[in-house]
Amino acid sequence: MKKILILCAALPLIAGLWAMPAAAKKTDNARLFFDELKKHCGNAYEGAETAGGGAFGGEKLVMHVRSCKKNEIKIPFFVGENKSRTWILTLKGGKILLKHDHRHQDGTPEEGNTMYGGPAVTQGSKELQIFPADQQTLDMLPATIGNVWWIELSETSFTYNLRRVTTDRHVAAKFDFSKKLQQTPSAPWGWKD
Repeated sequence: MKKILILCAALPLIAGLWAMPAAAKKTDNARLFFDELKKHCGNAYEGAETAGGGAFGGEKLVMHVRSCKKNEIKIPFFVGENKSRTWILTLKGGKILLKHDHRHQDGTPEEGNTMYGGPAVTQGSKELQIFPADQQTLDMLPATIGNVWWIELSETSFTYNLRRVTTDRHVAAKFDFSKKLQQTPSAPWGWKD
């Protein structure tokens, strides 16, 4: 009888635990990251190299969250007067794809050095997305076999990183959201608008 009373008293707790998985909403970290980044659409921020030993030549670094669509964000990345680079983030199948669009000053693609990158292999987190080089990148640029890019996103900053795991190379640029530029940069190379 005592066992039956204990079991009856525990039933509401057991029923609550049983229902939790059905009631719990699955977190879509890739979407959370994507939507958090979209909040900066239209804004440009000054940054600084935080790793890389002068990979950017001491030039002024600027990122501009210039184009935001439902599942695509384009972020031109300026190194001094060089406006050749744009990071393209595409949300597809619950994961984010990172590609690097490189252009010449006349707007034509840099032959053999554009649209490299890769998809995140997991949903990542709201604060971190990791992108190893994909097969298209390896076919185009065999030396990138050990490349891993990652983006860290917080309430105060955006940090772009590249690590070539087969070497000691690590390049990083951090953009401080408190250093918003008052004047919107002009279009990157190859953009019509």
